[in-house]
Amino acid sequence: MIAAYRHDAHKLNGETHDYAPDTFNGVPVNQTVPHGADGDASALSRPNGKPEQTVDNHETHYRLSLLTGNSHYDPEEFSRPRLSEAINDLLTGSGPEAMHRAWLTSDVTSGFNESIYYPYTSLKYHTLLVAALLDNYRAGHEFPDLHLVVDDAEEIVPHRTVYAGDRFSLRIDESAGGQPWARLGSRPWRSWASAWKRLTAHPLDVNHDKHDMVLDANLRRIWSWSTALQYIEDLEIRKVSQ
Repeated sequence: MIAAYRHDAHKLNGETHDYAPDTFNGVPVNQTVPHGADGDASALSRPNGKPEQTVDNHETHYRLSLLTGNSHYDPEEFSRPRLSEAINDLLTGSGPEAMHRAWLTSDVTSGFNESIYYPYTSLKYHTLLVAALLDNYRAGHEFPDLHLVVDDAEEIVPHRTVYAGDRFSLRIDESAGGQPWARLGSRPWRSWASAWKRLTAHPLDVNHDKHDMVLDANLRRIWSWSTALQYIEDLEIRKVSQ
């Protein structure tokens, strides 16, 4: 499981995969994730095949925000010393469950995309999706067995929770355990909007809350999984700050 949280360390450090070092502060990084979990998670958020530049004049791993259209990465807020400290905490955690919690609560990783060609994607949520798929695959579950599950905010399932907010959490799991759910589908592809629409119950108050109406409407349009999960986080943070 640790490999899942370290497999894209080169993106946090501004390096290409081919030339990235195999270790970071003495721990192995940038390793291949078993069971094809990385490739399947990538397919959930961006198209297969040779990537193409989708945003002109943006060729970095700094994520662009769907809310503002601007880079989410703030060099003043995330100074290099703070960034280095945060990356160290994320990659050299004391164990896989602690690393999962660190990625779930990280604001620094929200500043990075999973591909420079698709800058609205999120490295944070790509990594959490990789971990969730890997943990399920290791348990013998296949992709068609899996569900998107809506849990209460305090319910955090190690490795399988892919979003944790103040109002609800989301996980990828073989069993819904009585919670609202939707099947992921027969194969990994950019299917977020489809899964969100098919949830047996939704965690948003779309009948009375304008914020939730906007959030729900846009979640029914976004197809990339990491982009959608990051959008939930961004909009929920904006709601709290207003």
